[in-house]
Amino acid sequence: MGSRAPRGYFGIGVEGISKPMNFGNLMRTAHGFGASFVFTVAPARVIGEPKSDTTHARDHMPWYSFASPGELVLPDECRPVGVELTEDAVELPSFRHPLRAAYVLGPEGGSLSPAMVAQCEFVVKIPIHICINVAMAGAVVMYDRMISLGRFAERPVGAGGPREALAEPVHGKPVYSGGKRVGEKRGRRSRRSAR
Repeated sequence: MGSRAPRGYFGIGVEGISKPMNFGNLMRTAHGFGASFVFTVAPARVIGEPKSDTTHARDHMPWYSFASPGELVLPDECRPVGVELTEDAVELPSFRHPLRAAYVLGPEGGSLSPAMVAQCEFVVKIPIHICINVAMAGAVVMYDRMISLGRFAERPVGAGGPREALAEPVHGKPVYSGGKRVGEKRGRRSRRSAR
């Protein structure tokens, strides 16, 4: 019962990260979910090579570091999404993820800076009444992106897994072959040429 990877790409990062182990966990999880890049913005300390990154994600995707929110540079048409527990943030289960996105989380024991929130096109929140670890919050966001943009078999009405595999995409018959329209008979004029 296979699935298809979501289209588009994403990166994920943290502003003001102070614990290398948390960033290592986030980086490892991002690697597992297929992130295209990770980043830090104004880290509170040097992150180095976190021991918690057991997959050596740094060898498989770029890690960018920016000194301030104003220096954050993203690929063209990549839409920044802040993850913050605020009153006006969109609840994650109701959010439609952009195909090209960069998710940015706040630091441990803190929030995204006003300068970073101003950079974000969207701000989302995980509908939970307490704060959770930054790596855990990142995992929840990436999982939500995967299930909302990926293709998976339908969930059953009752408990348990799907009973049928994900259907293969259906494509129509070829319209052109060898530069000529398939199915047209020779000598027959089309309606367009008859006018």
